[in-house]
Amino acid sequence: MTDPQDDPEHAEDAEDEALTALGALGDPVRRRLYRFAAAAPDAVGRDAAAEAAGISRSLAAFHLDRLVEAGLLETVFRRLSGRSGPGAGRPAKLYRRAGREHTLSLPPRAYDTAGRLLAEAVERAGLDRELQAVARERGAEQATGDPVGTLRAHGYEPFRDQGEQGKAGEAGGEEVVRLRNCPFHALAEEFPALVCGMNLALVKGLVEGCDGWSAEMSPGPGRCCVALRRL
Repeated sequence: MTDPQDDPEHAEDAEDEALTALGALGDPVRRRLYRFAAAAPDAVGRDAAAEAAGISRSLAAFHLDRLVEAGLLETVFRRLSGRSGPGAGRPAKLYRRAGREHTLSLPPRAYDTAGRLLAEAVERAGLDRELQAVARERGAEQATGDPVGTLRAHGYEPFRDQGEQGKAGEAGGEEVVRLRNCPFHALAEEFPALVCGMNLALVKGLVEGCDGWSAEMSPGPGRCCVALRRL
């Protein structure tokens, strides 16, 4: 297992990128726009972003493009009308949070290296169940009775899936909450079975005692592998 931090040039480049990204968020307007785009379950347009930040569309476009240059947002192009072919109009420029991570510690720390080493040791020793038991216990200790608020405080960025609401049919159906962000994304990429199992156990602990809520595996592109349901 090679650690990128072992390469001094790579570490310096990563630090420069993180400093650039953080510098872009020094402006309060850009912070509002970034938070709005990052929290949205889908890419957002300039009009919606401008309204959310309380600024003009042209100013929103300027700051959104600066966030793209800093590597914090990325753009996609899509026809909002859903039509295609002649007369459908030009695709709109939309923005969503960029997939890459930016971390900065001054002075430098190597917590990610420690995390990978510990994950590899647990995986080699076959201690998955023990890890999940500890994760569920810790989650239960931090449960507040407000699962959505608790998950937001832990960085999961929960959002209600409007496309899934009411599909259970009876008594108003069910409420579905998905998680926009995985706080363990880097480790989950390298040790998916181990980390996703730990993550599910942790979320189960966090929602323990919350009436009607359950946590389940529900992976999907661009989001955490866990979702919540309440009948």
